[in-house]
Amino acid sequence: MTSSVQSAPAAPALPQPTLHSRIREELRERILCGAWQPHERLPSESNLMAQYGVSRITVRQALGDLEKARLIFKVPGKGSFVAQSKPFQELGRLQGFAEAMNGMGHETFNRLLSLLTVAADERVANRLRLDPGTPVTEVRRVRYLDHQPVSLDLTWLPLHLGRRLRRDDLASRDIFLILENDCATPLGHADLALDAVNADAATAALLGLPPGAPMLHIERLTHDSQGRPIDYEHLYCRSDTFQLRMRLQRR
Repeated sequence: MTSSVQSAPAAPALPQPTLHSRIREELRERILCGAWQPHERLPSESNLMAQYGVSRITVRQALGDLEKARLIFKVPGKGSFVAQSKPFQELGRLQGFAEAMNGMGHETFNRLLSLLTVAADERVANRLRLDPGTPVTEVRRVRYLDHQPVSLDLTWLPLHLGRRLRRDDLASRDIFLILENDCATPLGHADLALDAVNADAATAALLGLPPGAPMLHIERLTHDSQGRPIDYEHLYCRSDTFQLRMRLQRR
């Protein structure tokens, strides 16, 4: 008696990368690793055609993808150039905006819109562990990065800390550094929540955006080294000129 063994069906072939995607990824890697610096010109379309042995339309597809990703920009008659990368702030470290950006060589400035004593509404009071109606300091600022507005920051602090801010230069200094260096209040940790929102008319005008433009909204509650909440914020950030980054570890 003979038995037959049926061979297993062959595994489907894995899709091969298209020519334009392979070119795109190789160019992308060179940009991200720093082989080409911001505003440096990429090889011409003709050079890329010869290098990869492909048609002009294939090269243009690859360059078009990189332009959509804002990694390059094109100048008519001159070619494609590496775009300036977006400034970014690491969320994995508790830092003030100016502290983080100045450390990377960027220029920062704050436009102080208001610094007021107000009665804490239920939300602010709850976050700062106060009774509703307790006087708190409210600070409203527009943060500028390299002369461009990048965020609207709304901050509330307990009154004993907020009074100290009135004597400081909020145009150039971070509140975090003022708390630590001038108020002898070392920071401990912060809790963050992030979501996407659309800019209302007032916020859009302050940040130079069209009404309804997408923004990143960050709610942050910062505690001192003893675990007491001392700084409650709502940050409304432009997404086109600034990034927030975080590294996550799998344990």
